[in-house]
Amino acid sequence: MQVKICGLTESRHVAAAVAHGARYLGFVFFAKSPRNLTIKAAHVLMLAVPDGICKVALTVNADDGFLDDLSRQLPIDMLQLHGVESPDRVSEIRSRHGLPVMKALGIADPSDLTKINAYAQVADQLLVDAKPPREAALPGGNGLSFDWRLIANRRWAVPWMLAGGLTPDNVAQAIQLTGAKQVDVSSGVEAGPGAKDETKIADFLRAAHGEH
Repeated sequence: MQVKICGLTESRHVAAAVAHGARYLGFVFFAKSPRNLTIKAAHVLMLAVPDGICKVALTVNADDGFLDDLSRQLPIDMLQLHGVESPDRVSEIRSRHGLPVMKALGIADPSDLTKINAYAQVADQLLVDAKPPREAALPGGNGLSFDWRLIANRRWAVPWMLAGGLTPDNVAQAIQLTGAKQVDVSSGVEAGPGAKDETKIADFLRAAHGEH
């Protein structure tokens, strides 16, 4: 089981995620998010990440100039696109920056599944997340889940990661229902918006790995 702890903003939470076996660490670059980082702050956090753990930069409808700055100034291993980027845009970003790309896709009902195949042809990984409410300011990290049965034991052309409303209390059930091999959490390991909790990080990783 591969686990991604997303929205990290403090070195102690990076250390906790690493210590308890996270394989991906997510850093947010989106001004509206309570987890938003400057490039300078992210650089300090990323330098503390051991080799072999994937450092993911989350962006939302970012332009080439901003992505150029991120990829040039930070030791990023993967870009996560969490906006309304088209398959062509995903392909363009992947080619321009030479980095693996994870595309986030929001799911609310069966009709939302049809678009996934197109993205599976151009992205290196998929993040299957809950679709945000229309009035939501954030495209993810809202603590919402979707009906996991919609994607039970689904397979796509590239690896995928389950996100949306996961917590230490429900992640084992989510894994069992979906057959997910990778999971992502942000708000589910927080004490408040943007404030990670070391105990919840540890509990989530133990639960995802089937440790009690």
